[in-house]
Amino acid sequence: MNRNKQREQEQAASRTNMHLTLLTPAIGVEIRGLDLGGDLPAETVQRLRALWLQHLVVFIKDQQLSPAQQLAFARRIGVPDHYPFLTGLAGFPEITEVLKREDETINFGGLWHTDTTYQSQPPMATMLYAKELPVAGGDTLFANQYLAWESLSPGLQQTLRHLRAIASAGKGAVAATRAPRIAEQGTGREADQLQAIHPVARQHPETGRTSLFVNPAHTTGFEGWTEVESAPLLDYLFAWQTREALCCRFRWEQGDLALWDNRCTLHFPINDYPGERRLMHRITLCGDAVIAA
Repeated sequence: MNRNKQREQEQAASRTNMHLTLLTPAIGVEIRGLDLGGDLPAETVQRLRALWLQHLVVFIKDQQLSPAQQLAFARRIGVPDHYPFLTGLAGFPEITEVLKREDETINFGGLWHTDTTYQSQPPMATMLYAKELPVAGGDTLFANQYLAWESLSPGLQQTLRHLRAIASAGKGAVAATRAPRIAEQGTGREADQLQAIHPVARQHPETGRTSLFVNPAHTTGFEGWTEVESAPLLDYLFAWQTREALCCRFRWEQGDLALWDNRCTLHFPINDYPGERRLMHRITLCGDAVIAA
């Protein structure tokens, strides 16, 4: 982002009492000065949504939100959805607990992914609110998939525009991360029942930009290819789309709320806090069918 654009954003944010801090040039902005539990003016919500589309993930600091308040704010951004595999909070089925207990060794969703791409209409966005955190660790990485696409060679882009990728909820590594929570509060839905096929080159319905739409957790192969044939190209893309230059790393504090765009980002919750508890409240927002670029 050039200095003039950044200055314009800061001036617009100041009119809505926001203070902005960029995390990296590629992705992510921290926002202070908002009370999401209050009655936000429509102008503020509009400005916040514009920042989200610009930076792909916004981190809103210093919140004190009840489940009802988090859900009410989510409804200002989109339509809350239900997670297929887990029952939500009592009275708030749209809110899923993302929990790692002190005695557990794996964390929920602990690898690079975009949420539930095995659905025919994957979520537009995810909203994650920090309730309990380890003393240190438990950060989340985010990666910009616009830049992942734009930095590919023209020749590979041309090849990928003709491909569609298969996303499965039953891919082994990610399925294992859900197992402890499913044992406690599962819905009974079978992972192998959830599979979708999407364009590899995705056009964002709001910005019009193209993003790379595969991910290590859910993508199993290309339509019409075997998994063995797909693996070398997918391995290359998985490494390419998570390079450090495309990423930011967010260090959570209690009361932080993150909102990210599932249509053009990947994220990875780091599992580096053995023996400690981490609890987040997650809401996903309904999306649309994936559009080919």
